[in-house]
Amino acid sequence: MAVVTGTRAEYGLLRTTLAAIHAHPRLTLQLVVTGMHLLKRFGMTVQQVEQDGWRIDARIPMQCGDDAPMDQAQGLARGVSGMAAYFERARTEIVVVLGDRIEALAGALAAATTGRLLVHVHGGDVAPGDMDDALRDAITKVAHVHLAATRAAANRIIGMGETADRVHVVGAPGLDELLAVANNGRPKCDPTRALVVFHASGRPAETEQATMRAILRAVAAQGLSATVIYPNTDRGHSGIVAAIDDAGQRMNGQLNVVRSMGRTAYLHALLSTGVVVGNSSSGIIEAASVGVPCVNIGGRQAGRLPGGSSVVQSGESYRAIRAAIGRARRRRPDKGMVRSPYGDGGAGERIAAIIAEMPMTGGFRRKCVVRTKA
Repeated sequence: MAVVTGTRAEYGLLRTTLAAIHAHPRLTLQLVVTGMHLLKRFGMTVQQVEQDGWRIDARIPMQCGDDAPMDQAQGLARGVSGMAAYFERARTEIVVVLGDRIEALAGALAAATTGRLLVHVHGGDVAPGDMDDALRDAITKVAHVHLAATRAAANRIIGMGETADRVHVVGAPGLDELLAVANNGRPKCDPTRALVVFHASGRPAETEQATMRAILRAVAAQGLSATVIYPNTDRGHSGIVAAIDDAGQRMNGQLNVVRSMGRTAYLHALLSTGVVVGNSSSGIIEAASVGVPCVNIGGRQAGRLPGGSSVVQSGESYRAIRAAIGRARRRRPDKGMVRSPYGDGGAGERIAAIIAEMPMTGGFRRKCVVRTKA
């Protein structure tokens, strides 16, 4: 069975799932690396996968990463073609994808059009992103099995016509390692430091650049030093990169710019920061699930269920962001555990166990969609 990973973030979420699949006696792991992992400008994060000791069975280039209008469309085409060819060559039976990015969509379409069983993790969520809601729902409609992070997400999938017996609530796999670290010697919080993770939402690069400038200005105005991580390859990302690079030159010593951060380092940075600032799902889900204050800026995550009460919503103006950071900083990280709708860890083990019990019959491959009367 093949697991597709296209970004540093989704690879981090999948690490415990990969380990559980690899350890399961009835499953054989094939690891497909694509997308941002293979782009030098974004940290060449395939090296992180290699450093973790995984054998990479296929490397499928997709985007060029130059923020050109056709980059995503042409990258999607390359991904579908390359992964379909690999699945045929490797005689893959099951394909696992996570989330809502074009790398996941490419894997899903390659699986569907070559007759593989498709498993979708984190379907049923709501967050517009760039075009995330549409891509996520498209993957849901071609998937055979749905592994939702929350009960609300599972109900949404069923409401889309997917049969309930194919929908399972497993929790968010991103909490598996995070809760393990938090429960075993949580790093000391530095209230004077911010962790900034801001991604594009498909708008013009100039718009994204202006918002990122406002974020970095607001962080500095609050007297905070910051670790800033490069964005992903969504449309408009070049504006964010330009704002980061410009601020890095002006805020020497106050700003630590990182193109990519390994999962273990990221978890420690998240747990030890005074506040997470940006629009990443890791703030909404992971930071909130361990009580770390988070300022969620703009509409990229609109509709996503917060993992806890430490999330502060903000507009995109400098004044709004500065005020929101001030409010968030008064919500000190909770040293106890937060009751999160995303579960209590252990999602990776649950995912592997469900996949191992999937029937491989022709009947299971033919989906039955429940249609309501008009």
